[in-house]
Amino acid sequence: MPILIILGILALLALIFGPQYWVKSVMARHATDRPDFPGTGGELARHLLDEAGLADVGLEQTPEGTDHYDPIARVVRLSPGNLSGRSVTAVAVAAHEVGHAIQHRDGDPFLVTRTKWAAGLAGVDKIAFWMLISIPIVGLLIKSPLIAMLQVGAIIALLGGRVLMHVLTLPMEIDASFKRALPVLEHGGFLQGEDLTKARQVLKAAAGTYVASALATLLDVIRWIR
Repeated sequence: MPILIILGILALLALIFGPQYWVKSVMARHATDRPDFPGTGGELARHLLDEAGLADVGLEQTPEGTDHYDPIARVVRLSPGNLSGRSVTAVAVAAHEVGHAIQHRDGDPFLVTRTKWAAGLAGVDKIAFWMLISIPIVGLLIKSPLIAMLQVGAIIALLGGRVLMHVLTLPMEIDASFKRALPVLEHGGFLQGEDLTKARQVLKAAAGTYVASALATLLDVIRWIR
């Protein structure tokens, strides 16, 4: 029986942390500097934004591993390696994040919904934390197990909303990678042959970041339940 429990725990950890490891390894594998590339990821992002009529969308540097498009500030943020680097990863990630800016321009329903959810869920962790530490106090005052169960249910529902947000974000990520970034890189002649195959792998990883985030959030929910 203990062996089955250990195997179950290992399987759960592999399910949760496996996608994160895969995303990081794919990004790192294709991050080798390519002096033959005509420009950096940041320069490509600026070019694609201008081409899409988004000259007013900014371009900024962000800490490593936090590349994203901010629909509130209307800024594409790229990590140092992707902003200044000349690699397949830099080019693919830059095109992916510009894809989100184009989604915003076009009123993509998934992006609009996620933006609203993200704003609404910003304080969820704090609310859940205070609800958790209030359970003993409420229990002493009201002395009702039902109230404690309702509080636990509310905590799980609050944190579950974050998991659902990540899951619903996946179609938006797939669209940014394969309906926007990849066609631009291919038909625009920015990447060809083997480099295009590598970019496809990077774009899969870019979309997969939200699967990894959903699983990591699920681990948080499991921890809270425990």
